Amino acid sequence: MTKIVQIITSLALACYSLLAQAEEIPLRAHHPDRHVVVKGDTLWDISAKFLKNPWQWPQIWQLNRERIKNPHWIYPGDVIVLDTSSGKPVLKLVRESVTLEPGIIVTPIKGDAIPAIQPSTILPFLTKPMLISPEDLKAAPRIVAAQEEREILSPGTHIYVQGLPESNRNVWAIYREGEPVKDPETGELLGNEAHYLGEARLLRPGQPATLTVTQAKEEIAVKDKLIAVEDELTPAYIPHAPETHIQGQIARVSQGINETGYGRVVVLNRGEEQGLERGHVLSVLRKGVNMVDPESDPKKPVNIQLPDEPVGLVMVFKTFPKLSYALVMQASQPIHTEDVVRTP
Repeated sequence: MTKIVQIITSLALACYSLLAQAEEIPLRAHHPDRHVVVKGDTLWDISAKFLKNPWQWPQIWQLNRERIKNPHWIYPGDVIVLDTSSGKPVLKLVRESVTLEPGIIVTPIKGDAIPAIQPSTILPFLTKPMLISPEDLKAAPRIVAAQEEREILSPGTHIYVQGLPESNRNVWAIYREGEPVKDPETGELLGNEAHYLGEARLLRPGQPATLTVTQAKEEIAVKDKLIAVEDELTPAYIPHAPETHIQGQIARVSQGINETGYGRVVVLNRGEEQGLERGHVLSVLRKGVNMVDPESDPKKPVNIQLPDEPVGLVMVFKTFPKLSYALVMQASQPIHTEDVVRTP
């Protein structure tokens, strides 16, 4: 007779850090004791069911840094149980298996593992180049000529590219240099928008190399540039707070507008050089204004710096040396360029 046996697998791993161990992990009021994972769930959604601060997910699972980079995947049908018997909240994973005969246990095959966040929003930013650093821009391969001296390069046209590096990559994105992205604090040029035009496939290496245009979203022309298409379209990451204090600002809001909200992408003026990595969660704060105390002497005005006000959370999903893409995970107010971001 078929018997359902629950096998509880605890992720009892090394502590995320001594600080994380000591830090209080507040639970959400009226949190569930268990949650059955369904298709469409994300790690962030599940974490938010149990925790007030979803970025504390790795701590309640007791994940160390290595597990954050290669997380334990959770699948639809799994059951997540909150255990508070030790005095500290710990999440455990419950999986069901079926005993067909004595000694023979079959674990049901599950579908795709649930992602950290819904991939549909960030997929274009992973598969299509949207930003390019000054260094990469300077060294970018460029189209120097086209088959039969064509001016408009459509799919099937052979193009000749100077500066294409020797590599195993066969697919290259074609883009046109767009608006500069500057640091709102210093005015430093951090990168340029890469206006995506299409794609080309390598036919013959060389200087120049020969490629054929495979996709043309917009008109492609000589002098347009190429950038490698990323191989890793679904990187593994888990939402977590940086281990060090990081502070910066929102340098740009996607689609060229001045404010944005939940589920939209922003560009931060901090990147790999400042210690940001995929999965890092940062608080967003509206910078407090500096005002004159209305009760002070007009001849000797006293300035008051109002505190920064929290307005949301963002999670980094793609990094560059001095820039990062981040997804707005929570927003109590519209989020603007020049809003402050920092370790929560």
